[in-house]
Amino acid sequence: MFMRTSSAIAGMVVFGLSLCAPAPRAATFEGGDSARVEKAPLSAYPNPQAALRAGIEGFRAGDSTAAIEALKYAAAGGERLAQWKLAKLYASGDGVPRDDLKAYELFSQIVANYDEDNPDRRDAAIVSSAFVALGVYSLNGIENTEVVANPQHALQLFQFAATNFGDANALYNLARMHLDGVGTSKDGIEALRWLSLAAAKGHLQAEALLGEMLFAGRDGIQPQRARGLMWLTLAREAAAGSNKDRWIVDLYEKAVASANEADRHDALAYLEVHLKRRN
Repeated sequence: MFMRTSSAIAGMVVFGLSLCAPAPRAATFEGGDSARVEKAPLSAYPNPQAALRAGIEGFRAGDSTAAIEALKYAAAGGERLAQWKLAKLYASGDGVPRDDLKAYELFSQIVANYDEDNPDRRDAAIVSSAFVALGVYSLNGIENTEVVANPQHALQLFQFAATNFGDANALYNLARMHLDGVGTSKDGIEALRWLSLAAAKGHLQAEALLGEMLFAGRDGIQPQRARGLMWLTLAREAAAGSNKDRWIVDLYEKAVASANEADRHDALAYLEVHLKRRN
């Protein structure tokens, strides 16, 4: 995520003006008990911790093949970081054939071994990410596997990651589910609440969607055009140059085109205050 600071924003053009400012329960999960365990390859590693270190060093040295084998050994030995890194590789097909089911199973191992009553905060980011990943898989399902779409379960996973870890991606996904009425009743007010929390953490897509909702005043939300334009401006700045986030730039340009002079002036004032609070 792009870090917004006054020095990063200074001199950028906003609305044609130059801005100078002084960015459930964790017990039961699908695939938990029946998940296939990644078998450890034959290895000379003395223990999973050593294999994890070798895997990290292998990636740094550019030897992804050896690194992945080391991660498999470490993951089979219960190393959460290795399980998470390997899951991400399978989910993206980076260095290994893409296999969403393997990714799902590795994320499931992380979640199944999470002790809610005695959490290890050093692994908080890994565990939170695993909850969100499982939520996405539960929301959409995995084609030709036993993992079928279960929006209600996805909602529980996102809620857990949002309330226990403050995960911005979980907050955003909760907002989308409430906004679209998927896995829960359609509720613009609830969606706005989750979006606001995610946007406050600098979540790009949340900033854009929050800005559009406030500017347009849709889904039962009273229009707040200047505040909406402020959030759209923050999102547009971070999305510039990204093809996949072109929709954010389009939302911004549409809002600016219909904004009046008062909207633009007030949005600029809100933006300056917002940036000062962040720094």
